[in-house]
Amino acid sequence: MVEPTTVKVLPMANDDAPFCPPVAADAFAIKDCALLTIATGKKATTLKELQNHLSTIDPDSIYLHVWGSQLESQFEVREYNNHFASWARRGLHDDTLAERLAMVAPNEYADLEELRQEFLEVIAERLEEKEYLHWVLATEPFEFIRSTIVVFDTAKRVEQPEELIDLIPHLSTSSIFYHFIDARRRLPINQDDFRYWLTCWGDRYAELNHHLAAIDPYFNGLTTIRQQLANAFERYCPRKSP
Repeated sequence: MVEPTTVKVLPMANDDAPFCPPVAADAFAIKDCALLTIATGKKATTLKELQNHLSTIDPDSIYLHVWGSQLESQFEVREYNNHFASWARRGLHDDTLAERLAMVAPNEYADLEELRQEFLEVIAERLEEKEYLHWVLATEPFEFIRSTIVVFDTAKRVEQPEELIDLIPHLSTSSIFYHFIDARRRLPINQDDFRYWLTCWGDRYAELNHHLAAIDPYFNGLTTIRQQLANAFERYCPRKSP
């Protein structure tokens, strides 16, 4: 259990929020986080209702329903990567729609508004294919929730990239989420914290940065991402000679 020295609550996906670099000029600050969920009061019992609510729901709700499953229990096998796809399967029993929604990779879109439009297009296409989906009731409702991220400062600081070789395998999955996934909404260039920090050394760690960029943040679970990060640092960030 991480004992936080500083706790900061940030909005989940506010494009108007000021940019705040995650690292000091000379050190990488190891953070951890948790998501606090908040009910929106909106729910859908048909695909048409889901479409209507999705068109107006706050972006931070979309963020949670797409990325939040990463922080759900690692002991449960995720059938789909986002809540929309899971509901299409469990609530509407529409495997075709579920597969299409599951294949929408949020990291491939510039922002949450573009992502919203992609989901809406997938839903609209399915509604055109199957007229009955306009009115058929789901066996369970889809409840829109939003969240706030609570950030914990672990007080750990890394001065050199080589130090991350031993540290990354021991980071919590929520810390991996904060630095490798949530960073993409905080940084102005859609990068994770590790790559952003490594650019401080110019081209020295260019090969490592290249391999970090190849790690999929969405279709991999956090445990897998942590292992892939550890492997990349071990292989492409050689330890300094004593």
